[in-house]
Amino acid sequence: MTKTMRFIRTCLLLIVSTALISSCSFVKNIFGGGNPTSALTGSPLGKGEPGDTLYTRYDITNLQVPSTMTFIQGGRTILGSFEEDLMNSRDNIERTVTINSFYMDETEITNNFWKEYVFNVKRDSTQQFYETTLPNDEVWFSEFSFNDVYAENYYSNPGYDDYPVVGVSWEQVIDFCKWRTDVVNNNNRLLAGVSDSLTKQQLIEQGVYLPEIRLPNEAEWEYAAKATVGTQYLDENEEYGRVYPWDGRGVRNPYGKRRGEMLGNFKRGRGDYAGIAGSVRNDGKVIPDEVGTFAPNDFGLFNMAGNVSEWVYDIYRPLSYQDIDDLNPVRKNGTADGQDLYGYRWRDDNAKNEVLASDNRESFRSLVNDRLRVYKGGSWKDIAYWMSPGTRRFLAQDQASNSIGFRCAMISIGVGELSSGGGLLGGVFGGKKKRK
Repeated sequence: MTKTMRFIRTCLLLIVSTALISSCSFVKNIFGGGNPTSALTGSPLGKGEPGDTLYTRYDITNLQVPSTMTFIQGGRTILGSFEEDLMNSRDNIERTVTINSFYMDETEITNNFWKEYVFNVKRDSTQQFYETTLPNDEVWFSEFSFNDVYAENYYSNPGYDDYPVVGVSWEQVIDFCKWRTDVVNNNNRLLAGVSDSLTKQQLIEQGVYLPEIRLPNEAEWEYAAKATVGTQYLDENEEYGRVYPWDGRGVRNPYGKRRGEMLGNFKRGRGDYAGIAGSVRNDGKVIPDEVGTFAPNDFGLFNMAGNVSEWVYDIYRPLSYQDIDDLNPVRKNGTADGQDLYGYRWRDDNAKNEVLASDNRESFRSLVNDRLRVYKGGSWKDIAYWMSPGTRRFLAQDQASNSIGFRCAMISIGVGELSSGGGLLGGVFGGKKKRK
């Protein structure tokens, strides 16, 4: 090769290298990497450091999602009950909707997690508010049973730490979610080294603030419970619906060495909570069991049928299925289906726990009012019918039960799956992992 040819080759390599470097710089400018200038205006951009006075496009993919949460990919689904309508309520008719991607706790919130909340409230809040955070142990009392022992032990005894918390009202759960949101976002702020003097809006702009951690709405919960992942043909028509959150239409495992074992913790019939002692089919679970037991569904969520029923965000109305939108549906209040239509109105003295017959329907009384919240899924004390994700019931938001718990959700903010959002149990089939 002549000197001239070597010189030409060297020049070409320099030109190509310069072009590549420029290209990379342009990409960095667009996506905010390094210390770039704006591709829009040519102005310098900040480095994303605390106190930076220049505009910065922050990398929000490093936000830390709570490790108990797992990512639920959104999509089209058919909501509604696939079971026979034994109650003749017709309040959840099948319809097609689309749900946004979101995160959900892979198990119910445990006694241990609730104790962490109560401990922090006792340290940081007034005695009066602290007392409102305690679960209602009286949900275990009965004049005709010996379950009083659970009133003293189920929440308090460390032996039940990994069991789902019960005896908490919808209102208590809402306060828990607010507390959890604040703590998680404060930890993200500390990790990012961002000043605590910034407003919520500024923290969002800084890229260190997660969306609200909250109760899932009914549509999200039902979508996550059904988990019809992999049940469709290539043309996206679903192969079959699911009566329960697992494959198949029965409540027992039909395969292998575990054949015949129950797939959920529920009441089998009148007086039968566990089966006959000594039998392989006796699961021994006569009250709620530890979270993470039984196999997860295809989204990696445990106990979406049985163990405890779960609060969701929605106010109850029997006609919600025909009223609410087909994209991320939710019923936030009684709009378009007011409680006065059901024979109720609030008293003028703001005693919202009291209800009176409306003026025009004094002869008609209904249970439906604006303080009723939906809860989903069967529990340890329910028959199999209620384990179908499409079934729905309601309870006043200030009441509690020994069969109702909850788990939290959080909307995905448009960047796909964020850091540490895979769930502690990791979708290991039937696996269990102790939590600290």
